[in-house]
Amino acid sequence: MAKLYLVRHGRATAEWNEDYDPGLDELGRSQAQRAAQALKPLGPLRIISSPLARARETAIPLAEAWGCSVEIEERVGEIPPPETGLTDRGLWLGEVMAQKWPDLSRDLKVWRKGIIEALLSLDSETVVFSHFIAINAAVGRATGDERVVSFMPNNGSITVISTDNGRLQLVRLGSQGETETLAGVPASPSPSGNGLK
Repeated sequence: MAKLYLVRHGRATAEWNEDYDPGLDELGRSQAQRAAQALKPLGPLRIISSPLARARETAIPLAEAWGCSVEIEERVGEIPPPETGLTDRGLWLGEVMAQKWPDLSRDLKVWRKGIIEALLSLDSETVVFSHFIAINAAVGRATGDERVVSFMPNNGSITVISTDNGRLQLVRLGSQGETETLAGVPASPSPSGNGLK
């Protein structure tokens, strides 16, 4: 059994419909520092990250504290949007967030399967820097909840799951709060939101 610490990236400099790969803003860097302080006593452990800048930048303070490198794992990256412009991405994401996994397209089900397989392949305690929907996908699998969004992890929050005999188990949800939608209105776990920062 391996315990996995899933860290949602810190707040980004731009919304999902404004930039394809934004880094962290000042608050996001502070959230990364706080996550590193919370995790530092547990390690050093293996660190993996989504390839996207906001996740990699969130991982840096912990990697520096432990004096280790960050491994990039494509499968824990952000949900893949359709090949559209940035503006359309926000509308698409809002629709996806309001659905259940069985109702989504085959490519999104394959993406979710990739996340689960990546996590199940980890055989030692590991810190994983990832994204809102990806963390929700893991928690949903662990709890049997088929909603795309079953909880609202804050930026920089740490959700803990474990792997056991080919299954994910929820140990502890990370801190939750309101995630702003692209319209500036708080999203809800129902959810009706259409954007992430």
